[in-house]
Amino acid sequence: MDIAKNSLLYLDGVSVSFDGYKALRGLSLTLAPGEMRAIIGPNGAGKTTMMDIITGKTRPDEGDVLFAGSHDLTKMDEASIAELGIGRKFQKPTVFESHTVDDNILLALKAPRSALATLFGKPAADTRARIDQILETTRLKDHRLRLAADLSHGQKQWLEIGMLLAQDPKLLLVDEPVAGMTDAETAQTAELLREIAIDHSVVVVEHDMSFVRDLGVKVTVLHEGAVLAEGPLDVVSADPRVIEVYLGR
Repeated sequence: MDIAKNSLLYLDGVSVSFDGYKALRGLSLTLAPGEMRAIIGPNGAGKTTMMDIITGKTRPDEGDVLFAGSHDLTKMDEASIAELGIGRKFQKPTVFESHTVDDNILLALKAPRSALATLFGKPAADTRARIDQILETTRLKDHRLRLAADLSHGQKQWLEIGMLLAQDPKLLLVDEPVAGMTDAETAQTAELLREIAIDHSVVVVEHDMSFVRDLGVKVTVLHEGAVLAEGPLDVVSADPRVIEVYLGR
C-alpha cells in the first residue's frame, strides 16, 4: 500500500452498477500530490461516475478510494469530503448572477464568517489580498465590479473556478471547462489551469483534444468503466484501441 500512502488520490478496483448497468468495472487510478491529469474517453466511459465516487455522491459496490493516503472516501459524505479539500466544478457554471464578481469570490472564501458580515462588513486586508490574487489568476481583475450575469460564458467558467479556488482545495475536479468557449478563451483556460496546478492537484475531464494537448499533462483514457490507456497524449492517441473506441469516431 506504499503507492496509496504516497498518492494524493488512489482508486483501486472500483466498481459500481446502476440497475444492472456496470458504470465502473474495476477502475484503478493514482494521482500524485501536485499532479494535473486529463481524463478522456467516449460518452458512457465512466468519467462522471468516477468524479461522483471521489466526491461522495455515489458509493462504489467495491474497491478502494483513498485521499492523502489515509482518508477512506467510501466512508465519508459529500460535505466531509469537501471539507477535506476536494472541490468540484461541474460542466455548467453555477454562479451568483445577481452579485458582482468580487462578491462571488468573497461568498466562496473559506474563512470563519457569518453571512451578514460577509455581505455587509468590510473584508479584512488579508481577505482582500486573497480575492485580488484569485481574480488575477482567473483573468477577472478588470471585471470585479460587474454582475456575474453580465459575464461571457467563458468568464462565468473562470469565475466558478475562482470560487472553487477560494475554498482552497487540495484537489480540483474540473468537468469539461472549455465546452462552449471561444478559441481564445480555451487557450487562456489551459494557461489558467497550468498556473493553478503549480499549487494544487487537478483532474480535468475534457473532450477537446487540442485543449488537452495545451495542458501538456499525462492522459488517462477511460472506456466501459475501466482504464484503457495512460500516458502522454501523443502515446495514447497512437494506441489502436483508443483510436477504435474514441478518436476514430
